[in-house]
Amino acid sequence: MSATDPKLAESSTASRWGLLALLTLINVLNFVDRQLLPSFANFIKPELGLTDTQYGLLTGLFFIIFYALAGLFMGVLADRMHRGKLIAVAIALWSLLTAASGAARGFASMALPRALIGVGESALTPAAASLVADRFRPSQLGLAMALYYLGVPIGAGASLLVAGYLGPTIGWRNCFYLLGGVGLLLAAMMWLVRDNRVVAAQTHSHGPGWRGHLRVLGAALRQSPALCMIIGGGIALHIAVGAAAFDQLWFVQERGFERAEVAKLTGLITVIAGIAGSLFGGFAGDWWYRNRRSGRAMLLFWMFLALAPLTLAFRIVSPDSPLFVPGIGAGIFLLCAFYGPSVSTIQELSPPAARATVVAFNILCVNAIGLGIGITATGALIDVFRTAGNPQPYSSAALAMSLVSMLALPAFYFAGHWFHRDKAQVDALHG
Repeated sequence: MSATDPKLAESSTASRWGLLALLTLINVLNFVDRQLLPSFANFIKPELGLTDTQYGLLTGLFFIIFYALAGLFMGVLADRMHRGKLIAVAIALWSLLTAASGAARGFASMALPRALIGVGESALTPAAASLVADRFRPSQLGLAMALYYLGVPIGAGASLLVAGYLGPTIGWRNCFYLLGGVGLLLAAMMWLVRDNRVVAAQTHSHGPGWRGHLRVLGAALRQSPALCMIIGGGIALHIAVGAAAFDQLWFVQERGFERAEVAKLTGLITVIAGIAGSLFGGFAGDWWYRNRRSGRAMLLFWMFLALAPLTLAFRIVSPDSPLFVPGIGAGIFLLCAFYGPSVSTIQELSPPAARATVVAFNILCVNAIGLGIGITATGALIDVFRTAGNPQPYSSAALAMSLVSMLALPAFYFAGHWFHRDKAQVDALHG
């Protein structure tokens, strides 16, 4: 999008940043709701009598498969309809299901709402990223997406703080009910947002109907190796993120923390390190875009290379080691710094008429493959290691998944190396 694009001219600075603030707040709620089950793991798992494999299915496969597969459908839908109203309906759906999760009495009654929550949440980011890309210039896009992705650390950290402070007082079930009500209020606000884009209902430049979007997605992937590499790097990174779904159990059972206190501690670390990572990724990514010959993904390569040893070390050392708390913070910093550069890179390498579809495909891959492998395999490995007599099954499983995630290094390197060449081709085809 050019600096003189009429859509940018129509949208005042205040309205652009106001919309971004609302979308960020909604993304905070999104991650609070999504992380409630991992945050309350030490409360919910014993009360519902879950095995580690069942817990892994609830936090991983059951949620992720529906979230990822529905996300591709939602991405196509976001390219074809009013994005604000789509987001509003999605918030209302996942908020009602979050409240329903609070009434669960066992594995099966928790599994159904968890799976359907994924359908609701899958609509948010494809539509939101498309709205943001319409309103911000390419030189600002990394920062804008980084601010939107502040929802990850603030939401995940707030979820842990809710577990640490409200869990012992009002109980985990009432926390689920409360957050469902907050979501309905935000849904009403989002319903009023204007969408200035005009979408032709029947035809698009890449062909009519849903198949046209899928064809242009396939063409974008074939034409841009850098796009494939940035998606592949995100998949590898999220294998380790998936393993972190078991961290609250690991802290209590293998590192000796009290469940409410460690939720407060990690919640605080998540908010501080996550905000720092998101802002660094946004500002540094945009600086890299303007001043370096490689793409923003090369910045991710160097960050991952620098911080990976610390994220591995904290899995091995004792809690009183000087590496322990910095290791927790480094992993969170790296994850949150990843979102701004990666999503802005994906937007820039995507055909303008199918940005939401490509973002949705990225979400499908990162979640169904990355988090799906990370969470599900970690839960299964924990049960295998425990049966084999391993004294620290959580540590061993998490470390194994962290080593697999090192595959992100070559993926980020090549994504950065090929970025400008591929972007020039996209601009020539769709400019």
